[in-house]
Amino acid sequence: MKISDLREGMSNVSIQAKIIEISEPRSVTTKYGKRNVADALIEDESGEVTLSLWEGQINEVKVGDKVKIKGAFVTKFKEKLQVNVPKSGKIEVVR
Repeated sequence: MKISDLREGMSNVSIQAKIIEISEPRSVTTKYGKRNVADALIEDESGEVTLSLWEGQINEVKVGDKVKIKGAFVTKFKEKLQVNVPKSGKIEVVR
């Protein structure tokens, strides 16, 4: 699937993209308590989208990495699409 095909509410999404930017992690309060999250901007040939990196995912990737994302879901935050990878999903760096 291409980034340009993503729509709010989609689930079990698989995409391949390159990480072009990662924000500094910040602490947020969720229904599960305080958690760290960072926003990564990812792109493919069709466009770009924000990928939310939670806790351990933050240190798994770096700017410039090509990643394969599996089992993700798509939400909208502040009118922008976001890709989220739950514990059942996977972010894999492609070498």
